[in-house]
Amino acid sequence: MGFTRRQWQMIINFSITNFCSACCISLQAPFYPREAEKKGANATEYGFVFGVFQLVVSIVSPFYGKYMNTVGPKLMFNLGIYTTAICCIIFGFLDRIEDKDAFIGWSFAIRIIEALGESAVPTVVYGIVAMEFPDDMGSIFAWLMTCFGVGLIAGPTLGGALYELGEFTYLGAYTLPFVVLGSVMLVAATTTLFLLPTAHSGSVRKGSMLDLLKVPALCVFGFAMMSSALSIGFIQACLEPHLRPLDLTPVQLGSMFIIQGGFYAISGPVWGWLADNYVQPRWIVVVGSIIGAVSFLLMGPVPFMGLDTTLELVIVALMLMGIGLGASATSGFTGMQRNAVAHGFPDDLSTNGLVSGLWTSSFTFGLFLGPSIGGVLLDEVGFDWAALFVVMMHVFVIIVVLIHYCCVNGRDSSYSALYESLAEDVHIRRDSGKSASGAYGSVDKEEHLVAKVAPAAPKSGDYESISETKGLLDAK
Repeated sequence: MGFTRRQWQMIINFSITNFCSACCISLQAPFYPREAEKKGANATEYGFVFGVFQLVVSIVSPFYGKYMNTVGPKLMFNLGIYTTAICCIIFGFLDRIEDKDAFIGWSFAIRIIEALGESAVPTVVYGIVAMEFPDDMGSIFAWLMTCFGVGLIAGPTLGGALYELGEFTYLGAYTLPFVVLGSVMLVAATTTLFLLPTAHSGSVRKGSMLDLLKVPALCVFGFAMMSSALSIGFIQACLEPHLRPLDLTPVQLGSMFIIQGGFYAISGPVWGWLADNYVQPRWIVVVGSIIGAVSFLLMGPVPFMGLDTTLELVIVALMLMGIGLGASATSGFTGMQRNAVAHGFPDDLSTNGLVSGLWTSSFTFGLFLGPSIGGVLLDEVGFDWAALFVVMMHVFVIIVVLIHYCCVNGRDSSYSALYESLAEDVHIRRDSGKSASGAYGSVDKEEHLVAKVAPAAPKSGDYESISETKGLLDAK
């Protein structure tokens, strides 16, 4: 990975902002349900407070992706993270509201505004990554997803610790976590004003999310990402009530969340490296779904297994869940981007913005469904049967991927040819010490041709066929 100094600055900056933004949106998991119940809210109501954030992100991300090149990545990114940080701080003062309906209503309103800001962050980051690091896209994406995933898990841990500490401060237990982490996010946001470069101006090519959705493989990957994220959202809203009989402290509860993040952090870059070099992303998704299904069988544990809920069993399940999510989530974007190019989309910032928007929309829609459906199922049937629903989602992903491979991919070899050419080109590029990166896309990439990819791919909307489009690989 022979990156330039500017590229390293970009990686570090994106890593910090991904981690901080994830902490800000997840830190309330150990104590918000309890605070909401004090006001008289039930699991369904506060489950939707968790979920509405992700619903808004899933709706607006495709629009951000489409217009990212028009508005400018740097401006969109900066506005997004400042909005997220400020809303995080404001959310910390909601405990002053005693009325249940007002408390839930303001929770919804602030989370929606926060979501409008957060939507810009992953959409811009992953779109830029695809242009800046074409040879290491899977590895860099996996690392940034790891930072975000660890932030999602570390947020509850830090939130729980600050919640306990806040009892001895003027701000109070509920307010302190939001003020501290929101302020850290403001500092991180300020650094992007100086470190993030301005993109090269260039032509904006026509295209839409509808064109992207006409590619079956992208729909398959989108469904897989949604199911993976559903697991995370389910745990965020339902794990704390599930573990209450074990009498854990807020810090101990937060530590349960970080177990999953730790194994996600370890396994994610490995899966991303495999997707870059050796294994097609769809098979990594299948492996991740199998591991994810097993983890939720144990997490319940589902009734027909005849097991009791123990701390040791939950820890093992969270370990497996982290490994499975590392496989599914980190390989999905690589698969989406390569399939888009293989089906005739130009390999430029506009296309990567669309792909990033679709990935973000799919992932966050799963994060919405997880706590929303999880809260309802927790109220109606209990955690053990609710966990079985998540198991079924993972099994369905495996079935969909295999059906697509047998019925569609067997008749279209363009993706396989592209994958093999990319892997070969990456090894050649690394062996020669060449870099294919530039400011939001390389100068060398403008000379990339797809002539190495044999048969011409089908047209998609207004895009040219792959044999006529500048693409992913250098002409040798």
